[in-house]
Amino acid sequence: MAVDVLDTRILRLLIEQPRTSVREYARVLGVARGTLQARLDRLERDGVITGTGPSLSPAALGHPVLAFVHLEVTQGHLDEVGDALAAVPQIIEVFSTTGGGDLLTRVVARDNSHLEDVIQQLIQLPGVVRTRTEVALRERVPHRVLPLVEAVGRAADGPGRPASGMLGT
Repeated sequence: MAVDVLDTRILRLLIEQPRTSVREYARVLGVARGTLQARLDRLERDGVITGTGPSLSPAALGHPVLAFVHLEVTQGHLDEVGDALAAVPQIIEVFSTTGGGDLLTRVVARDNSHLEDVIQQLIQLPGVVRTRTEVALRERVPHRVLPLVEAVGRAADGPGRPASGMLGT
């Protein structure tokens, strides 16, 4: 899907000022509210905007330990194991991967002992052959997409030219 300069300006505002009204976004961008709403609807329909809820902190919810658990799965059981993982509340993401494992999970826990309990629960799932765990010590680059949005905006504005007025100012 093609994303143009106005789309990137909209996305940047959504990232930087997520609690602002559509009317205020339209004012800042210098576009009609209907134009903005049509763009937002298209960006949602095309899957560029995937959610509008708040970002929550597992650490603030009492689960400060973050680990990445790789699971090797018996051939033919990937969907079954994926469904079982969805029932474990401490698993906040699961990806199919290539390389040393079949699934990569992002797991949160209250402490290391709790993490071990969660891992033991995963090992018991039918179809799981083995696990390998890596504990995150510190977040070095938080989840972000703004640099990507800005790069897309620069590309949409033309090669070799800086994107014009990302916020319309």
